[in-house]
Amino acid sequence: MVNEVVKIGRYTVGNGHPLLFIAGPCVMESEAMVMQVAEHLASLRDQHGLQIVFKSSFDKANRTSVDSYRGPGMEAGLRLLEKVTQATGLPTTTDIHEASQAVPCAEVCSILQIPAFLARQTDLIVACADAAVARKICVNVKKPQFVAPEDTQHAVKKCEARGLRDVLLTERGTTFGYGRLVNDFRCVPIMKSFGVPVVYDATHSVQLPGGATTGGQREMVSPLARAAVAIGCDAVFFETHPDPDHAKSDGPNMVPLVEFEKLVRQLTVLRETVLSL
Repeated sequence: MVNEVVKIGRYTVGNGHPLLFIAGPCVMESEAMVMQVAEHLASLRDQHGLQIVFKSSFDKANRTSVDSYRGPGMEAGLRLLEKVTQATGLPTTTDIHEASQAVPCAEVCSILQIPAFLARQTDLIVACADAAVARKICVNVKKPQFVAPEDTQHAVKKCEARGLRDVLLTERGTTFGYGRLVNDFRCVPIMKSFGVPVVYDATHSVQLPGGATTGGQREMVSPLARAAVAIGCDAVFFETHPDPDHAKSDGPNMVPLVEFEKLVRQLTVLRETVLSL
């Protein structure tokens, strides 16, 4: 059986526990920018007693345009994630796109994240599960945009089959026609019924796919995140950036770093209210 409550370092995620926040810039643009965001998040953790995991990608392998910036690559990216943890104490996570990346990423990260487009790839899930078991960390599987919430149980079962008990599932929107994502918030309790903590991806849910670069509705991040917390998600995923309008990836849907504190404080109060009912 998988665990209803998952330990991530000093954090505890799941029913009856405080929210986990997974946050950071979409892609690693520079060491200075990554450290700026990480230090800001660590400061919020310390001020407000928050559970925060730092996230950023070393390779955006699913960019729409061949000319789009993808990141520094795995070797440089993992060194930078190591520096984040050493400097701030924040656990880290990053996207895994190939089975061969699972072991080296597990040596650095506390969560191995499987992107939504790849969440049906058995070899990738198995590799991540095996690496997570060996390092006693967890795997976060993002629900594909084209998959019903009920069908995410198969990804959980693949992890279970490899002996992994610490699994997270993430809701990140469902394809509705062309160039539009919608959130069916029934996904949260349905996926929680598989016995795992559920994450709500507030920024990718507001993407507007299509064209050479992805658009987004940043103004919808806050209301959708509040709705997800109200219905019972255990963690919220945000991409945040000091200057989203000039970011190299996903700028239109990222939360400006200066606005992040207000948002997480709102969600923390809402989570406390939900747990008190």
